[in-house]
Amino acid sequence: MEIGQTMIIGIAGGTGSGKTTLTLRLKEEFGADVSVLNHDSYYKSHDDLPYEARCKLNYDHPDAFDTERMIRDLESLRRGEPILCPVYDYSIHNRSQETVEVLPTRVIVVEGILIFQNQQLRSLMDIKLFVDTDADVRILRRILRDVKERGRSLDSVVEQYLTTVKPMHEAFVEPSKRYADLIVPEGGYNVVALDMLIQRVRSHVAQTTR
Repeated sequence: MEIGQTMIIGIAGGTGSGKTTLTLRLKEEFGADVSVLNHDSYYKSHDDLPYEARCKLNYDHPDAFDTERMIRDLESLRRGEPILCPVYDYSIHNRSQETVEVLPTRVIVVEGILIFQNQQLRSLMDIKLFVDTDADVRILRRILRDVKERGRSLDSVVEQYLTTVKPMHEAFVEPSKRYADLIVPEGGYNVVALDMLIQRVRSHVAQTTR
């Protein structure tokens, strides 16, 4: 793929806002033309800490992420070079030893709660979407996800939400909304916004296929 043919779409928003649903809709629509990078994959490794200490870390602060590596990986993909994306294991609160190869594609979706917080990362994005969903809906979705999919206890999810997730959302995630090109209520369930995004991506794919 030639340089300049890659469109990078940033999808930000609070935990449980619907970012992943929106991302999956794009992936379903365009298949192999879309690659996805999730900011959560770039949580820093903490092999030096025992499990109990890792449980107490603040995973909703910008410093929890190796954003510099994500920036390097995005730049490589934009140059047409494949990358090895890290894999994060939520059950042990640590990066695993595995990596996943991500190939350069016509469209790359970058998803995460804090992807607009870093100016250098923002500058790589052609389109920036902020998924805006009511806080009550977001916490309920997070509880269901973390208990069912990530093996967490209800008490630990609630404690984490009150001690770090909510205050970090108010300090970093919500203020980053001002950098968005488009604010999307309810994410992938917003049919009008989804249709507009699909048309924009379809136009890009068609132009770069010629």
